[in-house]
Amino acid sequence: MTSTVLRDRLIALLEPLVEQLGFELVDVEANPGRGSGMLRIYLDSAAGIGVDDCERVSREVSALLDVEDPMPGAFTLEVSSPGHDRVLRKPAHYERFRGERVKVELGAPRDGRRRYTGTLVAVSANGIELEVDGEPVAMDFAAIDRTRLAPP
Repeated sequence: MTSTVLRDRLIALLEPLVEQLGFELVDVEANPGRGSGMLRIYLDSAAGIGVDDCERVSREVSALLDVEDPMPGAFTLEVSSPGHDRVLRKPAHYERFRGERVKVELGAPRDGRRRYTGTLVAVSANGIELEVDGEPVAMDFAAIDRTRLAPP
């Protein structure tokens, strides 16, 4: 199973539970391994994320993972807030951070370039527009591999 397929499967499995608990599932990082795998879950909420929130979500997610067993082998589960370089995964995430600097990595190079850093100036149903070095750069969501907030 590819890491993208595993990540998408974990998001589909965990997102309803996390939302039911009152949080937003920002992202999931899955690194399976023989006895040393890692599953990181990043949460957010309007009130912020505290240690008690992480512990509560960790208990509930652990119970679900024990039943569903979506990741091969043993792994460590970490639950935390997304931090300053949070991932933008959904159109609503992009909309929330319009006007901020972002780093975008495309799945395939465009004009020999895969990485763009600029200001997120527009969000549509199909994609985003950045201002990179004073020039507009439009990107479809389908072409984007990963977007993170960038330092100012």
